[in-house]
Amino acid sequence: MSTDSEERVPIHTNHRRLPDFLQTVNLKYVKLGYHYLITHLLTLCLIPLMSVIIIQVSQMNPNDIHQLWLHLKYNLVSVITCSTFLVFGSTVYIMTRPRSIYLIDFSCYKPPSNLSVKFTKFIQHSKLKGDFDESSLEFQRKILERSGLGEQTYLPEAMHKIPPTPSMASAREEAEQVMYGALDNLFANTKIKPKEIGILVVNCSLFNPTPSLSAMIVNKYKLRGNIRSFNLGGMGCSAGVIAIDLAKDMLQVHRNTYAVVVSTENITQNWYFGNKKSMLIPNCLFRVGGAAVLLSNKGCDKRKAKYKLVHVVRTHKGADDKAFKCVYQEQDDVGKTGVSLSKDLMAIAGGALKTNITTLGPLVLPVSEQLLFFTTLVVKKLFNAKAKPYIPDFKLAFEHFCIHAGGRAVIDELEKNLQLLPSHVEASRMSLHRFGNTSSSSIWYELAYIEAKGRMRKGNRIWQIAFGSGFKCNSAVWQAMKHVKASPMSPWEDCIDRYPVEIVT
Repeated sequence: MSTDSEERVPIHTNHRRLPDFLQTVNLKYVKLGYHYLITHLLTLCLIPLMSVIIIQVSQMNPNDIHQLWLHLKYNLVSVITCSTFLVFGSTVYIMTRPRSIYLIDFSCYKPPSNLSVKFTKFIQHSKLKGDFDESSLEFQRKILERSGLGEQTYLPEAMHKIPPTPSMASAREEAEQVMYGALDNLFANTKIKPKEIGILVVNCSLFNPTPSLSAMIVNKYKLRGNIRSFNLGGMGCSAGVIAIDLAKDMLQVHRNTYAVVVSTENITQNWYFGNKKSMLIPNCLFRVGGAAVLLSNKGCDKRKAKYKLVHVVRTHKGADDKAFKCVYQEQDDVGKTGVSLSKDLMAIAGGALKTNITTLGPLVLPVSEQLLFFTTLVVKKLFNAKAKPYIPDFKLAFEHFCIHAGGRAVIDELEKNLQLLPSHVEASRMSLHRFGNTSSSSIWYELAYIEAKGRMRKGNRIWQIAFGSGFKCNSAVWQAMKHVKASPMSPWEDCIDRYPVEIVT
């Protein structure tokens, strides 16, 4: 999903700003967050109970233990009752507790340098193609200048040719280069054999050939015959979090296995060659990229894992017609296919974000923040509708933020509305500058940036948040299991020392 300027609308106008969603929080979404919390009530109750029992037992002397034995010896009914309760409680706890999901490692694809595209080359090739009129060329030039992208982002090889060759073969070639490049690096770094993978989830919104992308991976790496493979299409830039959620659910069911998630997008066959300005914006922002993530539910992998998955919260606004059509693939008046962005996109994104963070808040915010937020919200609802609600400080819940690098405008507005510091959105801005909008994989380039900077410490909490067509807003929360260093062949390996850079507005 792209989130920058709309047709003939300056980026600084109110049409392009997120609404002040923290002023219009809906109580039902707070209740939903507390509902998630209550689902773990049994665990929360058992932990303090067991703690009290352990403390009491540790304080007993030999005489107390002897007296307890004599008491139990002549109270068989009590012994049986207590034993039954303990066995039942332990069984329920073991059967219902979710398995821990660990992120062993991830890899982001870095295209070869010959695929990089400067702004001048982009405009020159667009002009030579002959499909764009002068107004469209000027519009694209202005979008590029204020997009937040740098001069080293990448386009697929088919788009570098004159004329471009957006064929099925070229699209497959792009998909293979991205997916296999990320996977080769992942398997090399983790020393995991492809045959050990039990679950495979691939997401790519706009390119869904037959056989599927997941089948291409199975064939390439000769994965085992009983692998559970899934191919997610048409779900936009937030599909990376959806793929993680699906892999998590599968890992809850299938014991002692690995899951691989591959997130990418394909540009070759989805370039727009028309002159409708709302459909030209994706040309300016989307770039080649992809990521592969290795997850495990094996307890023995806890020591070598980088992160532990804590929460996934998904929000879908597709029931609303405006939200459903705000990012929409269609043909223009002359039959050329592209993705159209509605003028209501930012407002709809704000509504989805409001719902998502209001649900996420009770799961991650400290109790003090929850009480302040909930109290002021109730006061506002019951007594004074104009009262300004307390804005929760999400900086108390997370040390790192990976905001989908869909465009500069959404990063600006999230920084403002969530009262973040420039350092909190640095990873998002720099990923947008270096690699462009890589769709669902952008949150992984951002996490790789934080690692490359050496900022990830044991216990740090990370919030990945992404937006996508439909309209969806999805969040994933991770916790670092150790001081994390960048893995070999990181996409930032040869340039991290040059960042952060100053981005001209």
